[in-house]
Amino acid sequence: MPHWKSWYGTAWDSEGVEQLCISQRRKGEEKMKKRLASTLLAGAMVCSMVLTGCSGGDAEKKDTPPAEKETDTNKGKEQDAVGEAAALIDAIYVQERTDQTDEQCAKAKEAWDALTEEEKEQVAGENADPDYFGRDTGDASKDDPRNQDEIGENEILAVSFGTSFNSSRVDDIKGIEDAIQAAYPDWSVRRAFTSQIIINHVQARDGEAIDNMQQALDRAVANKVKNLIVQPTHLMHGVEYNEMTEAVSAYEDQFETVKIAEPLLGDVGTDATVINADKETVAKALTAEAVKEAGFDSLGAAEEDQTAFVFLGHGTSHTAKVSYSQMQTQMGELGYDNVFIGTVEGEPEETSCEAVMEAVAQAGYKKVILRPLMVVAGDHANNDMAGEDEDSWISAFRASGEFDSVDAQISGLGSIADIQKLYVEHIKAVMNDTAR
Repeated sequence: MPHWKSWYGTAWDSEGVEQLCISQRRKGEEKMKKRLASTLLAGAMVCSMVLTGCSGGDAEKKDTPPAEKETDTNKGKEQDAVGEAAALIDAIYVQERTDQTDEQCAKAKEAWDALTEEEKEQVAGENADPDYFGRDTGDASKDDPRNQDEIGENEILAVSFGTSFNSSRVDDIKGIEDAIQAAYPDWSVRRAFTSQIIINHVQARDGEAIDNMQQALDRAVANKVKNLIVQPTHLMHGVEYNEMTEAVSAYEDQFETVKIAEPLLGDVGTDATVINADKETVAKALTAEAVKEAGFDSLGAAEEDQTAFVFLGHGTSHTAKVSYSQMQTQMGELGYDNVFIGTVEGEPEETSCEAVMEAVAQAGYKKVILRPLMVVAGDHANNDMAGEDEDSWISAFRASGEFDSVDAQISGLGSIADIQKLYVEHIKAVMNDTAR
Protein backbone atom coordinates (compact mmCIF):
# COMPACT_ATOMS: atom_id res chain seq x y z
CA MET A 1 0.00 0.00 0.00
CA PRO A 2 1.43 3.41 -0.92
CA HIS A 3 2.50 5.78 1.78
CA TRP A 4 0.05 8.66 2.32
CA LYS A 5 2.53 11.23 1.06
CA SER A 6 2.28 9.70 -2.41
CA TRP A 7 -1.15 11.29 -2.68
CA TYR A 8 -1.32 14.42 -0.61
CA GLY A 9 1.99 15.17 1.00
CA THR A 10 0.46 15.43 4.49
CA ALA A 11 -1.90 13.54 6.73
CA TRP A 12 -5.56 14.38 6.53
CA ASP A 13 -5.82 16.31 9.73
CA SER A 14 -6.79 19.51 7.92
CA GLU A 15 -8.55 20.67 4.83
CA GLY A 16 -8.16 20.08 2.87
CA VAL A 17 -8.30 16.27 -0.44
CA GLU A 18 -6.06 14.90 0.17
CA GLN A 19 -4.06 10.84 3.72
CA LEU A 20 -5.08 7.48 2.33
CA CYS A 21 -8.90 7.54 2.42
CA ILE A 22 -12.02 5.80 1.22
CA SER A 23 -12.34 7.84 -1.95
CA GLN A 24 -8.79 7.02 -3.03
CA ARG A 25 -9.30 3.33 -2.38
CA ARG A 26 -12.48 3.47 -4.40
CA LYS A 27 -10.80 5.25 -7.29
CA GLY A 28 -7.92 2.78 -7.12
CA GLU A 29 -10.31 -0.16 -7.33
CA GLU A 30 -12.02 1.31 -10.39
CA LYS A 31 -8.67 1.88 -12.08
CA MET A 32 -7.60 -1.68 -11.34
CA LYS A 33 -10.81 -2.95 -12.96
CA LYS A 34 -10.07 -0.91 -16.07
CA ARG A 35 -6.50 -2.15 -16.21
CA LEU A 36 -7.62 -5.76 -15.75
CA ALA A 37 -10.14 -5.39 -18.56
CA SER A 38 -7.48 -3.92 -20.83
CA THR A 39 -5.06 -6.71 -19.94
CA LEU A 40 -7.62 -9.43 -20.64
CA LEU A 41 -8.53 -7.82 -23.96
CA ALA A 42 -4.89 -7.58 -24.95
CA GLY A 43 -4.34 -11.21 -23.96
CA ALA A 44 -7.32 -12.32 -26.03
CA MET A 45 -6.00 -10.43 -29.02
CA VAL A 46 -2.58 -12.08 -28.66
CA CYS A 47 -4.10 -15.55 -28.37
CA SER A 48 -6.24 -14.90 -31.43
CA MET A 49 -3.22 -13.78 -33.42
CA VAL A 50 -1.24 -16.87 -32.39
CA LEU A 51 -4.03 -19.27 -33.24
CA THR A 52 -4.59 -17.60 -36.59
CA GLY A 53 -0.91 -17.82 -37.40
CA CYS A 54 -0.74 -21.53 -36.51
CA SER A 55 -3.82 -22.59 -38.47
CA GLY A 56 -3.67 -20.44 -41.56
CA GLY A 57 -0.01 -19.66 -42.25
CA ASP A 58 0.91 -17.25 -45.03
CA ALA A 59 -2.23 -18.05 -47.02
CA GLU A 60 -4.51 -16.59 -44.32
CA LYS A 61 -2.27 -13.53 -43.91
CA LYS A 62 -2.76 -12.77 -47.59
CA ASP A 63 -6.54 -13.06 -47.20
CA THR A 64 -6.74 -10.41 -44.42
CA PRO A 65 -8.64 -7.39 -45.79
CA PRO A 66 -6.62 -4.14 -45.80
CA ALA A 67 -9.46 -2.34 -43.98
CA GLU A 68 -9.06 -4.61 -40.94
CA LYS A 69 -5.31 -3.95 -40.80
CA GLU A 70 -5.95 -0.22 -40.90
CA THR A 71 -8.54 -0.48 -38.10
CA ASP A 72 -6.07 -2.36 -35.87
CA THR A 73 -3.46 0.33 -36.51
CA ASN A 74 -5.89 3.10 -35.60
CA LYS A 75 -6.87 1.32 -32.39
CA GLY A 76 -3.22 1.10 -31.47
CA LYS A 77 -2.76 4.81 -32.01
CA GLU A 78 -5.85 5.56 -29.92
CA GLN A 79 -4.57 3.45 -27.05
CA ASP A 80 -1.18 5.15 -27.26
CA ALA A 81 -2.87 8.57 -27.01
CA VAL A 82 -5.00 7.49 -24.04
CA GLY A 83 -1.97 6.02 -22.28
CA GLU A 84 0.07 9.14 -22.91
CA ALA A 85 -2.66 11.37 -21.45
CA ALA A 86 -2.86 9.16 -18.34
CA ALA A 87 0.93 9.21 -17.91
CA LEU A 88 1.03 13.00 -18.21
CA ILE A 89 -1.68 13.37 -15.57
CA ASP A 90 0.19 11.01 -13.24
CA ALA A 91 3.34 13.09 -13.78
CA ILE A 92 1.69 16.19 -12.26
CA TYR A 93 -0.09 14.30 -9.49
CA VAL A 94 2.86 14.98 -7.20
CA GLN A 95 3.51 17.07 -4.12
CA GLU A 96 6.81 18.59 -5.31
CA ARG A 97 6.96 21.54 -7.69
CA THR A 98 9.87 21.60 -10.15
CA ASP A 99 11.09 23.80 -13.00
CA GLN A 100 9.16 21.52 -15.37
CA THR A 101 5.80 21.69 -13.57
CA ASP A 102 4.26 24.49 -15.66
CA GLU A 103 5.20 22.77 -18.92
CA GLN A 104 3.97 19.40 -17.63
CA CYS A 105 0.59 20.89 -16.67
CA ALA A 106 0.19 22.38 -20.16
CA LYS A 107 1.15 19.11 -21.89
CA ALA A 108 -1.30 17.09 -19.78
CA LYS A 109 -4.17 19.36 -20.78
CA GLU A 110 -3.13 19.33 -24.45
CA ALA A 111 -3.05 15.53 -24.47
CA TRP A 112 -6.49 15.38 -22.84
CA ASP A 113 -8.01 17.91 -25.27
CA ALA A 114 -6.70 15.87 -28.22
CA LEU A 115 -8.72 12.80 -27.16
CA THR A 116 -12.19 11.96 -28.40
CA GLU A 117 -15.02 11.76 -25.86
CA GLU A 118 -14.86 7.97 -26.02
CA GLU A 119 -11.10 7.98 -25.44
CA LYS A 120 -11.41 10.30 -22.44
CA GLU A 121 -13.57 7.71 -20.72
CA GLN A 122 -10.73 5.19 -21.08
CA VAL A 123 -8.08 7.28 -19.29
CA ALA A 124 -6.73 5.30 -16.34
CA GLY A 125 -3.40 5.56 -14.58
CA GLU A 126 -2.00 5.39 -11.08
CA ASN A 127 -4.02 8.50 -10.23
CA ALA A 128 -5.38 9.56 -13.61
CA ASP A 129 -9.05 9.05 -14.44
CA PRO A 130 -11.72 10.72 -16.62
CA ASP A 131 -12.79 13.00 -13.76
CA TYR A 132 -9.40 14.69 -13.47
CA PHE A 133 -10.17 16.99 -16.39
CA GLY A 134 -13.72 15.92 -17.18
CA ARG A 135 -15.66 16.52 -13.97
CA ASP A 136 -17.66 19.74 -13.78
CA THR A 137 -16.86 21.36 -10.43
CA GLY A 138 -18.04 24.89 -11.18
CA ASP A 139 -16.72 28.06 -12.76
CA ALA A 140 -13.05 28.69 -11.95
CA SER A 141 -13.25 32.22 -13.37
CA LYS A 142 -15.24 33.28 -10.29
CA ASP A 143 -12.20 32.61 -8.11
CA ASP A 144 -9.35 34.97 -7.26
CA PRO A 145 -5.96 33.28 -6.81
CA ARG A 146 -4.73 36.36 -4.89
CA ASN A 147 -1.24 36.08 -6.34
CA GLN A 148 -0.92 39.77 -7.19
CA ASP A 149 2.22 41.77 -6.50
CA GLU A 150 2.22 45.40 -5.21
CA ILE A 151 1.30 44.05 -1.81
CA GLY A 152 2.55 46.92 0.31
CA GLU A 153 4.12 46.71 3.75
CA ASN A 154 1.35 44.75 5.46
CA GLU A 155 0.18 41.31 4.30
CA ILE A 156 -2.24 38.69 5.60
CA LEU A 157 -1.41 35.34 4.03
CA ALA A 158 -4.40 32.97 4.09
CA VAL A 159 -3.05 29.41 3.97
CA SER A 160 -5.33 26.55 2.93
CA PHE A 161 -4.82 22.93 2.00
CA GLY A 162 -6.81 23.74 -1.14
CA THR A 163 -9.46 22.10 -3.29
CA SER A 164 -9.89 21.37 -6.99
CA PHE A 165 -13.66 21.81 -6.67
CA ASN A 166 -14.09 25.27 -8.16
CA SER A 167 -17.43 26.14 -6.58
CA SER A 168 -16.20 25.10 -3.14
CA ARG A 169 -13.00 27.09 -3.60
CA VAL A 170 -15.06 30.17 -4.41
CA ASP A 171 -17.68 29.74 -1.68
CA ASP A 172 -15.44 28.47 1.12
CA ILE A 173 -11.83 29.57 0.66
CA LYS A 174 -12.45 32.78 -1.27
CA GLY A 175 -15.37 33.48 1.06
CA ILE A 176 -13.01 33.49 4.05
CA GLU A 177 -10.38 35.54 2.22
CA ASP A 178 -12.95 38.13 1.11
CA ALA A 179 -14.22 38.50 4.68
CA ILE A 180 -10.68 39.03 5.94
CA GLN A 181 -9.96 41.61 3.25
CA ALA A 182 -13.18 43.49 4.06
CA ALA A 183 -12.30 43.54 7.76
CA TYR A 184 -8.73 44.74 7.17
CA PRO A 185 -8.74 47.01 4.09
CA ASP A 186 -5.29 48.43 4.94
CA TRP A 187 -3.73 44.99 4.61
CA SER A 188 -3.24 42.98 1.42
CA VAL A 189 -4.75 39.49 1.63
CA ARG A 190 -2.88 36.87 -0.37
CA ARG A 191 -3.34 33.11 -0.78
CA ALA A 192 -1.20 29.98 -0.47
CA PHE A 193 -2.19 26.33 -0.84
CA THR A 194 -0.13 23.60 0.81
CA SER A 195 -1.18 20.85 -1.61
CA GLN A 196 0.90 21.01 -4.79
CA ILE A 197 -1.24 18.20 -6.17
CA ILE A 198 -4.28 20.46 -6.03
CA ILE A 199 -2.36 23.48 -7.33
CA ASN A 200 -1.27 21.43 -10.35
CA HIS A 201 -4.79 20.12 -10.90
CA VAL A 202 -6.34 23.59 -10.97
CA GLN A 203 -3.54 25.02 -13.11
CA ALA A 204 -3.70 22.22 -15.69
CA ARG A 205 -7.47 22.08 -15.94
CA ASP A 206 -8.47 25.74 -15.49
CA GLY A 207 -5.32 27.76 -16.17
CA GLU A 208 -5.45 29.28 -12.67
CA ALA A 209 -2.07 29.69 -10.98
CA ILE A 210 -2.13 29.46 -7.18
CA ASP A 211 0.98 29.99 -5.06
CA ASN A 212 2.36 27.24 -2.86
CA MET A 213 3.90 28.24 0.47
CA GLN A 214 7.37 28.92 -0.91
CA GLN A 215 6.03 30.95 -3.82
CA ALA A 216 3.79 33.01 -1.56
CA LEU A 217 6.56 33.74 0.93
CA ASP A 218 9.03 34.55 -1.83
CA ARG A 219 6.43 36.92 -3.29
CA ALA A 220 6.07 38.67 0.07
CA VAL A 221 9.85 39.10 0.34
CA ALA A 222 10.16 40.37 -3.23
CA ASN A 223 7.40 42.90 -2.53
CA LYS A 224 9.25 44.12 0.56
CA VAL A 225 6.48 43.22 3.00
CA LYS A 226 7.42 44.30 6.54
CA ASN A 227 4.57 42.89 8.61
CA LEU A 228 3.26 39.40 7.85
CA ILE A 229 0.28 37.70 9.47
CA VAL A 230 -0.40 34.10 8.52
CA GLN A 231 -3.98 32.88 8.93
CA PRO A 232 -4.41 29.14 8.35
CA THR A 233 -7.87 28.03 7.32
CA HIS A 234 -7.10 24.61 8.78
CA LEU A 235 -9.56 23.13 11.23
CA MET A 236 -7.04 22.32 13.96
CA HIS A 237 -3.41 22.13 15.11
CA GLY A 238 -2.39 19.01 13.21
CA VAL A 239 0.33 17.80 10.83
CA GLU A 240 -0.69 20.24 8.11
CA TYR A 241 -0.61 23.18 10.53
CA ASN A 242 2.77 22.11 11.91
CA GLU A 243 4.32 21.87 8.45
CA MET A 244 2.98 25.31 7.63
CA THR A 245 4.57 26.84 10.72
CA GLU A 246 7.90 25.23 9.84
CA ALA A 247 7.77 26.78 6.37
CA VAL A 248 7.02 30.21 7.82
CA SER A 249 9.79 29.95 10.42
CA ALA A 250 12.37 29.66 7.64
CA TYR A 251 11.39 33.16 6.47
CA GLU A 252 11.04 34.92 9.83
CA ASP A 253 14.22 36.95 9.40
CA GLN A 254 12.91 38.36 6.11
CA PHE A 255 10.22 40.44 7.85
CA GLU A 256 10.05 42.90 10.72
CA THR A 257 7.15 41.04 12.32
CA VAL A 258 5.68 37.61 11.66
CA LYS A 259 2.59 36.33 13.47
CA ILE A 260 0.58 33.15 13.00
CA ALA A 261 -3.10 33.17 13.94
CA GLU A 262 -5.06 30.24 15.35
CA PRO A 263 -6.76 27.62 13.13
CA LEU A 264 -10.54 27.43 13.29
CA LEU A 265 -11.01 25.30 16.43
CA GLY A 266 -8.25 27.05 18.40
CA ASP A 267 -6.19 25.22 21.04
CA VAL A 268 -6.36 21.43 20.99
CA GLY A 269 -5.47 20.29 24.49
CA THR A 270 -5.43 16.61 25.48
CA ASP A 271 -8.74 16.12 27.31
CA ALA A 272 -11.81 15.22 25.24
CA THR A 273 -14.04 16.90 27.82
CA VAL A 274 -12.21 20.25 27.87
CA ILE A 275 -13.44 22.66 25.20
CA ASN A 276 -12.92 26.30 24.29
CA ALA A 277 -14.92 29.26 23.01
CA ASP A 278 -13.90 28.66 19.38
CA LYS A 279 -15.44 25.19 19.38
CA GLU A 280 -18.64 26.59 20.85
CA THR A 281 -18.83 29.21 18.11
CA VAL A 282 -18.27 26.62 15.39
CA ALA A 283 -20.80 24.21 16.93
CA LYS A 284 -23.51 26.87 17.09
CA ALA A 285 -22.81 28.30 13.62
CA LEU A 286 -22.67 24.93 11.86
CA THR A 287 -25.77 23.57 13.57
CA ALA A 288 -27.79 26.72 12.89
CA GLU A 289 -26.95 26.56 9.17
CA ALA A 290 -27.77 22.87 8.96
CA VAL A 291 -31.11 23.32 10.72
CA LYS A 292 -32.01 26.28 8.51
CA GLU A 293 -31.10 24.48 5.29
CA ALA A 294 -33.13 21.46 6.39
CA GLY A 295 -36.19 23.69 6.72
CA PHE A 296 -36.67 23.48 10.49
CA ASP A 297 -37.43 26.43 12.75
CA SER A 298 -35.13 25.05 15.44
CA LEU A 299 -32.99 22.07 16.36
CA GLY A 300 -35.71 21.08 18.80
CA ALA A 301 -38.23 20.95 15.96
CA ALA A 302 -35.87 18.64 14.07
CA GLU A 303 -35.58 16.38 17.11
CA GLU A 304 -39.37 16.18 17.39
CA ASP A 305 -39.36 15.11 13.74
CA GLN A 306 -36.91 12.32 14.71
CA THR A 307 -34.19 13.96 12.61
CA ALA A 308 -30.50 13.70 13.52
CA PHE A 309 -27.61 15.69 12.06
CA VAL A 310 -24.27 14.00 11.44
CA PHE A 311 -21.35 16.38 10.91
CA LEU A 312 -18.51 14.65 9.10
CA GLY A 313 -14.85 15.68 9.49
CA HIS A 314 -11.70 14.28 7.89
CA GLY A 315 -10.32 12.43 10.90
CA THR A 316 -6.63 11.96 11.66
CA SER A 317 -4.17 9.72 13.47
CA HIS A 318 -2.47 12.86 14.84
CA THR A 319 -3.00 13.65 18.53
CA ALA A 320 -5.18 16.54 17.36
CA LYS A 321 -7.92 13.97 16.72
CA VAL A 322 -9.15 14.75 20.25
CA SER A 323 -10.65 17.87 18.68
CA TYR A 324 -13.44 15.75 17.19
CA SER A 325 -14.21 14.24 20.60
CA GLN A 326 -14.23 17.75 22.04
CA MET A 327 -16.71 18.84 19.38
CA GLN A 328 -19.02 15.98 20.40
CA THR A 329 -18.64 17.08 24.02
CA GLN A 330 -19.49 20.62 22.97
CA MET A 331 -22.66 19.47 21.20
CA GLY A 332 -23.72 17.69 24.38
CA GLU A 333 -23.08 20.70 26.59
CA LEU A 334 -25.18 22.84 24.27
CA GLY A 335 -28.01 20.33 24.57
CA TYR A 336 -27.71 19.30 20.94
CA ASP A 337 -28.66 15.68 21.59
CA ASN A 338 -29.51 14.96 17.95
CA VAL A 339 -26.12 16.09 16.62
CA PHE A 340 -23.35 13.52 16.07
CA ILE A 341 -19.70 13.92 14.98
CA GLY A 342 -18.16 11.49 12.49
CA THR A 343 -14.94 11.33 10.45
CA VAL A 344 -14.01 9.85 7.08
CA GLU A 345 -10.93 8.18 8.56
CA GLY A 346 -12.77 6.85 11.61
CA GLU A 347 -10.24 8.34 14.01
CA PRO A 348 -11.00 8.65 16.86
CA GLU A 349 -12.80 5.28 16.84
CA GLU A 350 -16.15 6.61 18.06
CA THR A 351 -16.34 8.75 14.91
CA SER A 352 -16.27 5.82 12.46
CA CYS A 353 -19.22 5.29 10.15
CA GLU A 354 -20.29 2.10 11.94
CA ALA A 355 -20.03 3.67 15.40
CA VAL A 356 -21.94 6.81 14.47
CA MET A 357 -24.62 4.89 12.58
CA GLU A 358 -25.18 2.66 15.62
CA ALA A 359 -25.32 5.66 17.97
CA VAL A 360 -27.90 7.44 15.81
CA ALA A 361 -30.05 4.32 15.50
CA GLN A 362 -29.91 3.52 19.21
CA ALA A 363 -30.96 7.08 20.02
CA GLY A 364 -34.13 6.42 18.05
CA TYR A 365 -33.75 8.87 15.18
CA LYS A 366 -35.35 7.76 11.92
CA LYS A 367 -34.17 10.57 9.63
CA VAL A 368 -30.55 11.58 9.07
CA ILE A 369 -28.96 14.64 7.48
CA LEU A 370 -25.22 14.48 6.71
CA ARG A 371 -23.13 17.64 6.44
CA PRO A 372 -19.36 18.33 6.36
CA LEU A 373 -17.45 19.41 9.45
CA MET A 374 -14.84 20.66 6.98
CA VAL A 375 -13.85 24.15 5.92
CA VAL A 376 -14.16 23.11 2.26
CA ALA A 377 -16.86 20.91 0.73
CA GLY A 378 -14.51 19.17 -1.70
CA ASP A 379 -13.69 15.56 -2.52
CA HIS A 380 -14.57 14.13 0.89
CA ALA A 381 -17.95 15.88 1.03
CA ASN A 382 -18.92 15.06 -2.55
CA ASN A 383 -17.60 11.49 -2.67
CA ASP A 384 -16.97 9.97 0.75
CA MET A 385 -19.98 11.59 2.38
CA ALA A 386 -22.56 11.99 -0.39
CA GLY A 387 -21.20 9.88 -3.25
CA GLU A 388 -23.21 7.23 -5.10
CA ASP A 389 -20.74 4.40 -4.43
CA GLU A 390 -21.71 1.80 -1.85
CA ASP A 391 -18.90 2.74 0.54
CA SER A 392 -19.96 6.36 0.96
CA TRP A 393 -21.59 7.41 4.24
CA ILE A 394 -24.94 8.18 2.65
CA SER A 395 -24.99 4.78 0.94
CA ALA A 396 -24.03 2.97 4.16
CA PHE A 397 -26.72 4.73 6.20
CA ARG A 398 -29.35 3.97 3.56
CA ALA A 399 -28.26 0.34 3.19
CA SER A 400 -28.52 -0.23 6.96
CA GLY A 401 -32.31 -0.21 6.78
CA GLU A 402 -32.44 1.62 10.12
CA PHE A 403 -33.62 4.97 8.78
CA ASP A 404 -36.62 6.25 6.85
CA SER A 405 -34.57 8.88 5.01
CA VAL A 406 -30.92 9.89 4.68
CA ASP A 407 -29.97 13.16 2.95
CA ALA A 408 -26.84 15.29 2.59
CA GLN A 409 -26.03 18.99 2.63
CA ILE A 410 -22.88 19.72 0.65
CA SER A 411 -21.67 23.00 2.12
CA GLY A 412 -18.32 23.83 3.71
CA LEU A 413 -17.75 25.74 6.93
CA GLY A 414 -15.98 28.48 5.00
CA SER A 415 -19.22 29.71 3.45
CA ILE A 416 -20.85 30.41 6.85
CA ALA A 417 -20.70 34.09 7.88
CA ASP A 418 -20.10 33.40 11.59
CA ILE A 419 -17.20 31.08 10.70
CA GLN A 420 -15.66 33.79 8.54
CA LYS A 421 -16.02 36.22 11.46
CA LEU A 422 -14.16 33.79 13.71
CA TYR A 423 -11.15 33.85 11.38
CA VAL A 424 -11.31 37.65 11.42
CA GLU A 425 -11.27 37.58 15.22
CA HIS A 426 -8.26 35.26 15.25
CA ILE A 427 -6.36 37.77 13.14
CA LYS A 428 -7.42 40.61 15.44
CA ALA A 429 -6.05 38.66 18.40
CA VAL A 430 -2.56 38.38 16.90
CA MET A 431 -2.65 41.99 15.71
CA ASN A 432 -3.20 43.04 19.31
CA ASP A 433 -0.41 40.78 20.48
CA THR A 434 2.76 42.85 20.67
CA ALA A 435 5.02 39.78 20.62
CA ARG A 436 6.82 38.96 17.38
